[in-house]
Amino acid sequence: MSNLQILQEALQLNPKERYILIEGLLESLDKPDESVDSVWSDEAEHRLQNYRDNKVKTIPFEEVFN
Repeated sequence: MSNLQILQEALQLNPKERYILIEGLLESLDKPDESVDSVWSDEAEHRLQNYRDNKVKTIPFEEVFN
């Protein structure tokens, strides 16, 4: 069955059934990717270490939001 056929069949569902289908599809896409989480964790640790070692210029909170 092609994607177009699936879409056409889904559009024949009543609103409640379409809602359930959409929620299920969205939920399936919203799963954490551990490889991405690991990369971000490493990056956060690297940035924190640079901050602690005074290797980065910081900007006061007030200046950022003004």
